[in-house]
Amino acid sequence: MAACGLLPELADETKGWSAQKLYAEAKSNLNNRDYEQAIKYYEKLESRYPHGRFAQQAQIEIAYAYYKDSEPAQAITAAERFIKLHPNHPNVDYVYYLRGLANFNDDLGWLGYISGQDLSERDPKAAREAFEAFKDLVTRFPDSKYTPDAIARMNYLVNALAAHEVHVARYYMKRGAYVAAANRAQTALKTYPQAPANEEGLVILVRAYDALGMTDLRDDAERVLKKNFPESKYLKGDPRKASVPWWQFWNW
Repeated sequence: MAACGLLPELADETKGWSAQKLYAEAKSNLNNRDYEQAIKYYEKLESRYPHGRFAQQAQIEIAYAYYKDSEPAQAITAAERFIKLHPNHPNVDYVYYLRGLANFNDDLGWLGYISGQDLSERDPKAAREAFEAFKDLVTRFPDSKYTPDAIARMNYLVNALAAHEVHVARYYMKRGAYVAAANRAQTALKTYPQAPANEEGLVILVRAYDALGMTDLRDDAERVLKKNFPESKYLKGDPRKASVPWWQFWNW
């Protein structure tokens, strides 16, 4: 019984390790992609030596380890904790960037949609949060080396979020929910005015307003489409049906 009582201590190989030793082992595991073990060492380091320079670096690298281990929620939590505890840390810009990456990658399945799944059931929450995280970085640290990539990802996210709204509007159009379709298309146009997806959003507006008998709004939307996308494929029409308004025979 006495021997068994010693087993927990004997099993902890890190007992007596210095902060530097714990950090070195954690870093080695991180470099070897053993993220789970790296996180355990980082946590022991922070627990035993909470006020040293290694502890602060461990907090950053824990967030990175979670991110690489495909645990975005934990990565975001760790990043936000670091930002709160060390808002003036010289590497806090990287932590803002990492928080954005965790949200961004958490939503890749949504951003890379290929299947025919009903997009109205998809939640773009992570994409919006990624955008806000990158926006924080760009606003607070415009000269950060991570800012150019953050801006590029923000542009991608804007286009993806607009495309989501347009896809949902298309879903409603196909089901004859013309008011809902018009509202979602309007949301895309107002919220993401420069997004390429707005070309189709305007087409949906034209068709929805036409179906609702709102001819003035329909004509306004058509004028905006022709002005902003004069070479739009949606305006080509079918020469065999030249006497029929283009929006009446366009099918997605």
